[in-house]
Amino acid sequence: QICVVFSEELKCWCRAVIKAIIYCTDHYQAKCFLVDHAKYIFVKSEDIRVALEAFIQIPYRAKKCRLYCTKPMTLHISFYEDTAKMIPTKRWDSAAIQYFQNLLK
Repeated sequence: QICVVFSEELKCWCRAVIKAIIYCTDHYQAKCFLVDHAKYIFVKSEDIRVALEAFIQIPYRAKKCRLYCTKPMTLHISFYEDTAKMIPTKRWDSAAIQYFQNLLK
């Protein structure tokens, strides 16, 4: 379900999908995916509103997508063998992202 949340970073109200609810020391927070900015943020429960139907009907500016058959690579450094090489990994870490961006350039 799409709702509206206030983003402190962007200083505006954004459409979002709530992914998880977390209890903090004195309030609840929600982990939200901003559908127009394609990023995850945490917001306080009081900064969540029900979206108007007209607001929901506007097409999203960002879409989730996947790169078909693209596997992340990361830099593996062996101090024993004194080598460094790119190897497949399960997660996109900063080295994998940088390597992929260099390939796109």
